[in-house]
Amino acid sequence: MKEKGMLQNKVKEYALIGFLLILCIVIYIVEPRFISKENFVNVLIQIAINAFIATGMTFVLLTGGIDLSVGPVCALTGILGALLSRAFSELGVSLTLIGGIILSVIVAALVGGITSFVICRFKVAPFIATLAMMNVVRGVCYLLTESKPVYELSDSFLWIGQGYVGPIPFLVILTIVVLAAAHIILSKTAYGRHVYAVGSNEEVAKLSGIGVNRIKTSVYVICSSLSAFAGICLAAKIGTGQPAAAESYEQYAIAAAVMGGTSLAGGTGGIPSTIIGIVAIGIINNGLSLMKVNSYWQKVAMGVIIAFAAIMDGLKAQRR
Repeated sequence: MKEKGMLQNKVKEYALIGFLLILCIVIYIVEPRFISKENFVNVLIQIAINAFIATGMTFVLLTGGIDLSVGPVCALTGILGALLSRAFSELGVSLTLIGGIILSVIVAALVGGITSFVICRFKVAPFIATLAMMNVVRGVCYLLTESKPVYELSDSFLWIGQGYVGPIPFLVILTIVVLAAAHIILSKTAYGRHVYAVGSNEEVAKLSGIGVNRIKTSVYVICSSLSAFAGICLAAKIGTGQPAAAESYEQYAIAAAVMGGTSLAGGTGGIPSTIIGIVAIGIINNGLSLMKVNSYWQKVAMGVIIAFAAIMDGLKAQRR
């Protein structure tokens, strides 16, 4: 049965890759600018922020949970990072980056810790707990800024989102590092095996001596950490800290993960699958933009993708 499941996942991955190739050909026929070097770099930059959030979302989904607060967490950290950047404008790039990472961890420990405590201690459904946190954090964003964007950011802060290392955007390098580290953690470590075990069967995991609540807490903190760091990068990329930033980003992250094959029921999926989903979402959005399709159709596309992936996931679960 295990070999059959692995074969099904491989077939799905190859099918998605085939779909991406066909999609690229169709977009190129309609809009030849799609294969230009400038647009290729633009797509990589566009998918970088979603890659951070989708990676964290993968950890949560693998345990059978979900996190709807990632968008507001992203916005909050972007605002805090922008405020600190303005207050300490004399700091260099390295210190600014370190400060951003520390800030992300602090916000993640607070938001992810509270969320996981509510889920584990009071047995609240992850959807409800994170929905509540989503509204709380978004409200804090507006209260903190009085609904106004934060401008006048330092050059060192802006470099995080706009700088290049040679011909490669720094954001792209960060994305590769994060994806590689996450893949190693999930596929090569005991912790990764425990994450899959909790998502596959929580009761069996408990009987096996795995600290289920500890694993759940850790994945929500990881998800919040990556979402928070995404907020730093997003604010640096657009040049402002926006209280309305990252709206609906949780939908893009969920769509990327489930489109790639990560099960909403937990226990199945991984970073390679999520990467395919991230690239697919990026190409779809970029293609629609190049073809000057109304931006609202992108939301329609995301809804269709999530619904289709959920249906396929449900059908796969019934066959088990």
